[in-house]
Amino acid sequence: MPILEVKQLTKIFGQDARKGLTLLEQGWSKEKIAKEAKLTVGVNQADFHINEGEIFVIMGLSGSGKSTLVRLLNRLIDPTAGRILFRGQDVVKMNAEELRQFRRKNIGMVFQKFGLFPHRTVLGNAEYGLEVQGVDKKKRRELAQQALELVGLGGWENHRPDQLSGGMQQRVGLARGLANDPDVLLMDEAFSALDPLIRKDMQQELLELQDRVKKTIVFITHDLDEALRIGDRIALMKDGVIVQIGTPEEILIQPANKYVERFVEDVDLSKVLTAAHVMKQPEMIRPERGPRVALQLMRDSGVSSLYVTDKEMKLLGVITADDAARAIKEQQSITDVMRREIPQVRPDVLLNELFELMAESHLPLAVVDERDRLKGIVIKGAVLSALAGNAVPEGGLA
Repeated sequence: MPILEVKQLTKIFGQDARKGLTLLEQGWSKEKIAKEAKLTVGVNQADFHINEGEIFVIMGLSGSGKSTLVRLLNRLIDPTAGRILFRGQDVVKMNAEELRQFRRKNIGMVFQKFGLFPHRTVLGNAEYGLEVQGVDKKKRRELAQQALELVGLGGWENHRPDQLSGGMQQRVGLARGLANDPDVLLMDEAFSALDPLIRKDMQQELLELQDRVKKTIVFITHDLDEALRIGDRIALMKDGVIVQIGTPEEILIQPANKYVERFVEDVDLSKVLTAAHVMKQPEMIRPERGPRVALQLMRDSGVSSLYVTDKEMKLLGVITADDAARAIKEQQSITDVMRREIPQVRPDVLLNELFELMAESHLPLAVVDERDRLKGIVIKGAVLSALAGNAVPEGGLA
């Protein structure tokens, strides 16, 4: 079950919001409703789910409704219509006390503005939310300290905010959001106020943090590069409507309409797509099967080489048709003739980091995991096809 489900969620600002719902049902546009009914459609019938442990990015240009949408999720703004289900419980129907407990225990928020108290120390800022909740002083300091360690601010507990860089101040805000260990963390343009280099560092640190804590994160941004860099899935908004939801690859390779196409047309795919996006299933053989079997498999499959692996799929080498023929003639084994020096990359390596390796090697690149198990191979044609904006060729692996 998804941790959050949003069903037909709508927010209309104005004196007669219910009238706006009727007009939407009649097919009126946001612009027509604003001009003739003097109502503003903030979010229009949003439908999506968020899986536990994923970074779900909501992005769009200014005025698209993304910040309104994220504030609906914790009811900082009350919806006009629709449902918000947290583990099956409807947040929209919560009374004041239930909503207070939901915000305290289940959902946290990190804002674009750091919102740090200048008179408090780093530790004092990190523990503030717990203090408001009435958590015992010793306990809240322990939790705040753990959160500061998570974001790399151990040793800075007694400093004041004005002694920290912008990136460090945002880490304090992040620690404050993490201190009470919420199930879902909302981050509204959290890195937008940072300089570009610091912003990129914070994006990387967020990904590294996510590897450790596996939080469910809803991240709001207007920056496509940021969305592609950190999002497991992306919801792209326009005029209050979610126009497409998908993985970064799906958004880039299969845009839903002309608006999305224009949005992504200038993206350098080589800095977004990875080896895992374009790798293909390799033809493989175990060394004990012998060179005659290897040669026959190459004929049957129409390939000129096979990748040699052990029973655990660990890559041992590669054998070509010429190698196999020589082994048969000289009565040698596959391990006697196979080539052990094979260019290897990890699945998460970006395509722009593969170009030099591919230029220097006459063999496809072997994609291996941290245990050196063969996951796929990267051929030049698949890379060129992906960079041209085409889907991975048939036989490729997602």
